[in-house]
Amino acid sequence: MNIVCLDMEGVLVPEIWIAFAEASGIPELRRTTRDEPDYDKLMKYRLAILKEHGLGLKEIQATIAKIDPLPGAKEFLDELRTLTQVVILSDTFEQFAKPLMEKLNWPSIFCNSLKVGENGEITGYQMRCEKSKLTTVRALQSCGFETIAAGDSFNDLAMIQASKAGFLFKSTDAIKAAHPELPAYEEFPDLLSAIKAAL
Repeated sequence: MNIVCLDMEGVLVPEIWIAFAEASGIPELRRTTRDEPDYDKLMKYRLAILKEHGLGLKEIQATIAKIDPLPGAKEFLDELRTLTQVVILSDTFEQFAKPLMEKLNWPSIFCNSLKVGENGEITGYQMRCEKSKLTTVRALQSCGFETIAAGDSFNDLAMIQASKAGFLFKSTDAIKAAHPELPAYEEFPDLLSAIKAAL
């Protein structure tokens, strides 16, 4: 039995932190997992900037409310879900993901959670598990699933490489150059065809 594991940001929806960087006028917040492989380092960097500027969950959620899925993402997911099981594995947070999942017709998502103070300040975060994407893929495999994975960033590579078929999607030139063994696609119909061939 197959299950497709997809990254969310950069693959199905725009990068939340880049959108918030533009909305808030703080270019330092444009840094993402495409740029920084160390997720803990990246999040500490982001939280320090939010604190410095007095920004919290409410401000980020206001930006997320205006974000729409990438063109073709919902149709891609809708068709894919008629063919096989699909789960989104994301290092985003449940407080960020819900409105985006609604716009994508409520696919399953495994993500993390933020620690938020009474005043709305984001004080920290709780990872669902260590190396969450790879750990989840391995757990699904232990349950008898064969995984097919796609993502765009450094933090997707382990789940892609551990799967029976794995693809880069809308990734960076640097990641594609470093991993020429991974098929790379830019358009949803091409990714869908590749996944269908792997099923």
